[in-house]
Amino acid sequence: MSIRTQRINELLRKEISWILTKDIRDPRLSMLVTITQVEVSSDLRQANIYVSILGTDLDKQDTVQTLRAASGFIQRELKPRLALKYVPYLFFKLDTSIEEGMHMLEIMDNIKPGSRTT
Repeated sequence: MSIRTQRINELLRKEISWILTKDIRDPRLSMLVTITQVEVSSDLRQANIYVSILGTDLDKQDTVQTLRAASGFIQRELKPRLALKYVPYLFFKLDTSIEEGMHMLEIMDNIKPGSRTT
């Protein structure tokens, strides 16, 4: 990944986070939504936006669907903020890596000191 692509990924992450917290007035997005990672394609036309959401599985799926529905609005809001020829098409995806990490920590905490597993 080039330095330019990394800078664009970080810029998109910051700007989309700002839009989600300040500009979108959708009550379905009242959940805690965190953008964990952005991956833009090499031609800068598409961007995968990975989000972590606190809540039940149903809440998470509803929030991802809402973000997908709002992607056009978010793209329009990004246009004046970015110095890019094209604003990439946004694909929102649920990131479960934080929950998986917490689950692994919980398993490790439950292992008794001095016990051996075979």
